[in-house]
Amino acid sequence: MKITIITVGKLKEKYLKQGIQEYLKRLSTYAKVNIVELPDEKAPETLSAAEEEAVKRKEGERILTNINDDTYVITLEIEGKMVTSEQLAAKIDDLATYGKSKVAFVIGGSLGLSEAVQKRSDFSLSFSKMTFPHQLMRLVLLEQVYRAFRIVRGEPYHK
Repeated sequence: MKITIITVGKLKEKYLKQGIQEYLKRLSTYAKVNIVELPDEKAPETLSAAEEEAVKRKEGERILTNINDDTYVITLEIEGKMVTSEQLAAKIDDLATYGKSKVAFVIGGSLGLSEAVQKRSDFSLSFSKMTFPHQLMRLVLLEQVYRAFRIVRGEPYHK
């Protein structure tokens, strides 16, 4: 399986980079994982609704140019479906079983995802009703994808 994580915003924190590298190494025995880091739009703290939409639209255009037609897209959204680790494992296993060998997980910028990206999504996933920094979500997502592969293969994992 080929997994692409498309994310908006630069990762600066050394501790997050180290954790991400660790999970990329662990995942390498299960899947080919690629991270596509896209620049975020510079935006002041206070934006009008129209300005927010313009930022999300520009970031969304960048995201969509990195998604092929044959890719199954899973967007991370607060309003997405919450699943257990076992359910995520089953979802990944089903995708592989039914010929969806290219999967992209999309993590939006600080304002979220554009409507166009949400429409392109095949599955909207939520890790929580809480808001997390998108940089931290990369690490959490990689850990859960790694856990999913361990579950699918019947290998031990921390419960």
